[in-house]
Amino acid sequence: MAQILTSARFAAPLAGEGAGPAAELWARLRGDAERAAAKDGLLRSFIHIAVLSHESFASALGAHLARKLGDWYITAERLADLAEAAYAEDPGIVASAVADLTAIVARDPAADSLLTPFLYFKGFHALQWHRVAHWLWSHGRGELAHFLQSRVSEAFAVDIHPAVPIGRGVFIDHGTGVVIGETAVVGDDVSILQGVTLGGTGKEHGDRHPKVRDGVLLAAGAKVLGNIEIGRFAKVGAGSVVLKPVPPGATVAGVPARVVGWSTSGQAPAVEMDMSLPEPEYTI
Repeated sequence: MAQILTSARFAAPLAGEGAGPAAELWARLRGDAERAAAKDGLLRSFIHIAVLSHESFASALGAHLARKLGDWYITAERLADLAEAAYAEDPGIVASAVADLTAIVARDPAADSLLTPFLYFKGFHALQWHRVAHWLWSHGRGELAHFLQSRVSEAFAVDIHPAVPIGRGVFIDHGTGVVIGETAVVGDDVSILQGVTLGGTGKEHGDRHPKVRDGVLLAAGAKVLGNIEIGRFAKVGAGSVVLKPVPPGATVAGVPARVVGWSTSGQAPAVEMDMSLPEPEYTI
């Protein structure tokens, strides 16, 4: 029988997890897991190991992520210990994971429960490992942070430099081909679809990557290049190449991208998840 990744220290909720959003989400996640296990006997053991054998969201998250990434170099057991250490020292990592998972269910119609993205969505898994890698980077453990970045890229096809600060409530949909460079910044409540690049414009050093502010939607295949700002509540259309700053609330599209509309709903495009673009004012 498969070994259950858990530990005595991780058996109880972390400080601050006994009540509040993490506890509420954990109760909902366990309920989803119990229903799924009862529905399909073939998955019962897997769901028990991944969710129901744990006593807290942090415990289940760390162990599940570790099984996804463990290899001959660093085993799943040691990676689970690493995640545990990060969560214990910085409970904000777990709070961010709660916000990220909540955002997925709110924005993605394919997420029919909390259990589905928790178990299977590699964009979520890659982002949660990035949060641990960023914690390592911030503590001067750059080599191990780069190891995690490399393994995440190999396992999930998502490549985020460990130096990048990423806010809460971030949704990386599908994940395949997402690349985020070293000096980029990603704010709160951002949605990033597959194939998005936040990159530089050449081999320059220093501050050279985009700054994506709160509520931004980056649609599939968007390329945002250079030390430019994508303003709050902006939307970048699919396949666009953005080389200049985008004002708050603007919708940009094209190669190179230009302003084609403005947000009028007052809601974040990242939350609305509307990929459509305004009709052009003229045709040729």
